[in-house]
Amino acid sequence: MSACMRGLAALLAASCLASAGPAVAGAPADAELDAIFAKAATSPPLLRILLTKMPKGADLHNHAGGGAYAEDFITWAAAADGCFSKSSQSLVPAPCGEPSADLVALKGLPERDPDLYSDIVDALSTRRFEQGVGEPEVSGHRRFFRTFGRFGRGGGADRGVNIQAEALRQAALDNTLYLELMAGSSASRAVVEASVAIPWTDPWIRTADGAPPQQLDAKILQARLDQLKPVIAKALPAASVVADANDKAIAALNRCGTAKPEPACDVTLRYLLSISRQRPPEVVFGQMAAAFALVRADPRYVGINILEPEDGPVSLRDYRLHMRLFAFFKALYPDVPLTLHAGELAMGLTPPRDLRFHIAEAVKIAGARRIGHGVDIAYEDDAETVLARMARDKVAVEINLTSNDVILGVKGKDHPLALYMAAGVPVTLSTDDMGVARSDLTQEYMRAVLEHGVSYGQLKQMSRDSLTYSFLQGVSLWDGPCVAASGPTPSAACAAVLKASPKARDQWRLEGALDAFEASMRTIVPKLAP
Repeated sequence: MSACMRGLAALLAASCLASAGPAVAGAPADAELDAIFAKAATSPPLLRILLTKMPKGADLHNHAGGGAYAEDFITWAAAADGCFSKSSQSLVPAPCGEPSADLVALKGLPERDPDLYSDIVDALSTRRFEQGVGEPEVSGHRRFFRTFGRFGRGGGADRGVNIQAEALRQAALDNTLYLELMAGSSASRAVVEASVAIPWTDPWIRTADGAPPQQLDAKILQARLDQLKPVIAKALPAASVVADANDKAIAALNRCGTAKPEPACDVTLRYLLSISRQRPPEVVFGQMAAAFALVRADPRYVGINILEPEDGPVSLRDYRLHMRLFAFFKALYPDVPLTLHAGELAMGLTPPRDLRFHIAEAVKIAGARRIGHGVDIAYEDDAETVLARMARDKVAVEINLTSNDVILGVKGKDHPLALYMAAGVPVTLSTDDMGVARSDLTQEYMRAVLEHGVSYGQLKQMSRDSLTYSFLQGVSLWDGPCVAASGPTPSAACAAVLKASPKARDQWRLEGALDAFEASMRTIVPKLAP
């Protein structure tokens, strides 16, 4: 199958379409498979073997900057003659001056001082935090978010390309077919600068008691956007040129198109543009203006997210404002999908009033099609109505078990994964910042099984849903003639869907891979189960 699926041209060939499909599309996992899987789950090492092999449709919540491991950042910085500052515990780009008591050259450090190298890895991640290693007075939340500043600018001009190439390699190691990567774009810089130059005049009223705020003045926002349109028109083509160059560089790093391409080349990649919620309104507006226009203009960008700590002081102060800014842009760009960090909060992290409305407003006001984290759902006003709406409207939730544990201290029965599943909300498992949190997508699947008792059938549905609720272009495999397909050869109508829809193609790949995995599970478990 892998040879058949290598490359878009091969994927569209009739021979591939005839050999890669499901035996019966949409067939649920049966009781036999659940029983075999449950037996494997009694042995975490055996479960890891199985889940490494299990095809995972997509990773939909993956921050590019936090997905790479500290070891990779150190390697890239060393190759660029960078240093590490002991005082700031951060990477320093070249030229970093003469090595001193504070600055340590990274090139050759693993051989010169392996203990210091290990300390740097700890400084740039949350390694072993869950085992109690590190500074006890520093919370997991603090350890997690401070790493991003410590990465600094070390790694040279190619760091962004290296991060994305490595993200694809890791996705391939996890047997993931599709990666929706949160990243920025050069298009926003000029637009943000132009927006900052325009005074913020909308009479927005911020409230601290949870009362509904005054609505935004759409005329004022439209006038601001009209002033930005010439800047946006100039920035978009330039951003596409940069993206083209990045695509070529990533492909070269992974040897795509050569005689020996890396498995990473088989991973479909799209981008989510990120909005920074800890910035002034005029900056946020400029980022949104650029992002919405770019998603419509360039198919590599498939949606928009908002990030930075949700409990940050500006994030909390302006949360309702941000949701209404999204609503303003959604009215202009109804075809641009949103997935929003919402509910990445826990009791005690903020005043209780801040736990009452974030998820509801992301869905109801901003129009999000997916929610990232959603940990505080039980604290929302009328939570059962919010859950019912998400289930009815198929608003999926991106569950990030490891980061929710490290950042929020929420895990096991305290985590609302089972609540979302019981309510019928589509659930996907994702990594968040796997490099910082020292995890991978297979580990997230592991935690779902070991901590939440998720069965194979449920895990399989999550894998499928990750593609179904992705923003990858095209109709879903489950919405057309392919649903009735039996056997590996699609009908003419199904083949037409596969040719036209990138989403359906990856879903078809997943079904074929799941069939092969289930056959191997029947063989592996009886041999290795304790």
